[in-house]
Amino acid sequence: MHQDRAAELTSFTIDLHFEEARRRAAGLAALGPEWDPMAALRGEDEAYALLYSGPDAEQRRTYDRLVAAGVLPGEAQGRAAAH
Repeated sequence: MHQDRAAELTSFTIDLHFEEARRRAAGLAALGPEWDPMAALRGEDEAYALLYSGPDAEQRRTYDRLVAAGVLPGEAQGRAAAH
């Protein structure tokens, strides 16, 4: 780089901690004051239980293989497939 060009460059810094805090605050603000995280978690648990309810034998074997492979959380991790 030529000396002339180096004099034209402007240095700047970014505070990544501040930017991450700003990003998180914006995300929470977008959810709004009515957002209930516990209700959201309950809804997710209900949807998960419904998704995996009543599997036939082949579906249950596939589910068990996916849990064993670590692809899906197992019953011991707070999520249980309905048998």
